[in-house]
Amino acid sequence: MRLWRRRRDTAERRMGCAEVIRVLQAYLDGETDEVTARQVVEHLDDCRDCGLEADLYREIKNSLARQERPDARAVARLRGFGESLLHTGPGAGGRSHTR
Repeated sequence: MRLWRRRRDTAERRMGCAEVIRVLQAYLDGETDEVTARQVVEHLDDCRDCGLEADLYREIKNSLARQERPDARAVARLRGFGESLLHTGPGAGGRSHTR
C-alpha cells in the first residue's frame, strides 16, 4: 500500500509540457527551488520536445554569455537593408510585398 501511495504521489507531482515551458527560463537561470528543478529535469529527460526546447534556450544563453561581436559585414548588410526600407516604398521604385 505504501509503495502504491508513493507512486501516486510522484505521478501527481509530475509537470506537463505547458508547466515546464512556463518555468524553463527560471530553471535554466537557476532561479527555481530544488523540487521544481527536479521536476523539470525529470520532464526534460522524458519529453523529447521539451528537451530540445531546453537545448535551444541553453545554446542561446551560452551564445549571449560569450558576447561575441557580430560579423561586421552582416551588420552592414542589415543596416543597409533597414535604410533601404526607409527610403523606398511602393511608389518610390521599391518592391511592394502586397498584392
